[in-house]
Amino acid sequence: MKLLNNERHQRFKGELYGEFARVGHALSNAKRLELLDLLAQRESSVEDLAEALGLSIASASQHLQVLKAAKLVEVRREGTYAYYRLGNKEVYALVESLRNLTQQRLSEVEVILERYVGKREFREEVTGAELLRRVKAGKVTLIDVRPEAEYEAGHLPGARSVPLEELEHRLKTLPKNREVVAYCRGRYCIFADEAVAFLKSKGYKAWRIAQSPVDWELAGLPVERKAA
Repeated sequence: MKLLNNERHQRFKGELYGEFARVGHALSNAKRLELLDLLAQRESSVEDLAEALGLSIASASQHLQVLKAAKLVEVRREGTYAYYRLGNKEVYALVESLRNLTQQRLSEVEVILERYVGKREFREEVTGAELLRRVKAGKVTLIDVRPEAEYEAGHLPGARSVPLEELEHRLKTLPKNREVVAYCRGRYCIFADEAVAFLKSKGYKAWRIAQSPVDWELAGLPVERKAA
């Protein structure tokens, strides 16, 4: 191999790290990180994503184009509609790594969580396999409190779809003699926290897990999907 002279070496490193920076730039916006979180749950249209994030369609589309340019998302077109999805599961793993590192290094994350959610307790000692065993044995009721479309795109085995906004109306369908375990889009989603707080106020024994179906799948655990 011919050694590069200093000038070519600098050009090489500049071009190479410029490509790395494309991904860094795509991740350097709060709304784009939120978009990736939503797309980890399911493929979505620009219109649905814009509504979920409180953005105009034009603004959501611009953010998606930045993510697409960095190959973090892919697009499928159906008539005049565009449907976006994550490029692959490694994109979600990258975002999750960024969030975890940020929480480790910046104390502001814990301050924000404490301010809005209060003290959170996860039962880390309960493994995925153990939770599945308890669900199958009828010892706990597992509920997915995300929107139903996200549940259909992928959910934990044995979980019931009980979207947060429907929880109060469907409370009577949840046996009170069992613990209720809730989950949503992962550790930084508070739907499950709100569900647990409400259930406890009604006399249920309830707790949440930190994992989303995407986390579950990346860990090699089974995920169920609605049949096409």
